[in-house]
Amino acid sequence: AGGAYVPLEDSGVSLLLSQSHLGKRLPVTTQQVVYLDTDSEADGNYGVISRQAETISEENIAKAEIDLNPSHLAYVIYTSGSTGKPKGVCIESRNATSFIIWSSKYFQEKELESVLASTTICFDLSIFEIFSPLAVGGKIVLVDKILDLLVGDKLLDVSLINTVPSAIYELSLHGRIPKSVVTINLAGEALRKKVVDLVFSSSNVEHVNNLYGPSEYTTYTTVDSLDRRSTFEPTIGKAIANTSLYVLQKSGDFLPTGTVGELHIGGVGLARGYLNNPELTAEKFVRNPFSDDPSDRLYKTGDLVRWLPDGNLEFIGRVDDQVKIRG
Repeated sequence: AGGAYVPLEDSGVSLLLSQSHLGKRLPVTTQQVVYLDTDSEADGNYGVISRQAETISEENIAKAEIDLNPSHLAYVIYTSGSTGKPKGVCIESRNATSFIIWSSKYFQEKELESVLASTTICFDLSIFEIFSPLAVGGKIVLVDKILDLLVGDKLLDVSLINTVPSAIYELSLHGRIPKSVVTINLAGEALRKKVVDLVFSSSNVEHVNNLYGPSEYTTYTTVDSLDRRSTFEPTIGKAIANTSLYVLQKSGDFLPTGTVGELHIGGVGLARGYLNNPELTAEKFVRNPFSDDPSDRLYKTGDLVRWLPDGNLEFIGRVDDQVKIRG
């Protein structure tokens, strides 16, 4: 329809019911309840907003009249707040489309055949879990949270798990990675080789992908693919399609291989900016001095990295964590 969405946790969100008579089955609640089939007020302790289904259907607009373009907003997703106050990141349709096209080409059909969706929709890992498999005809298997796989007699039939290293470590320790899983995506935390080794020794998994990416660049920015022959510590890898990476010093100059600097990211996946925060947007999303296009921008991640001789990036830490000892 051309609108954008903002994912919300279920706590404190209004209840939506298609049929008003179902309201009698609800426990007493102070939440607002929305009924789609009536204009009448409901009995009980409910704050009611009612909308007739006929009225809602009349709001449908012909696709030709919407006049969509790639720069229209797709969704606003909030950062975790791990590096400060949570910020609303504005992702455009072209950003999300580029990411989904990359994932459809990078992952094999058997990997996206049945993807576990265990991440809250408020975190951008969920973008991969939901849209990447559906875009290629795969399915998603919904669970409340990843550690639900620790309980129950029956393991789920899924081909790919997308989660954080600490969660997959717990599943591996207890032998709870389903036998059907061929690939595991890990992101959001530093990944150590001991975790990768444990995954391979406790499952039938063929590949472990270490993925990195701030919310300001649609879901993932880099990937390092590991298999059972891998012997080195995981890196954050190389850029995904349509993505440019720059390791720069404070002056904005390039740094050579092996020298630590701040990672700057550019490309099609770069977000529009922060919702209702033009000052911070201007501070973090800067003009790309290496491009002839005046509208081309880079995101200053605040992450310290360095290039390795094989072309992969090694994550070092945060700029904010640096301690100046001398000079």
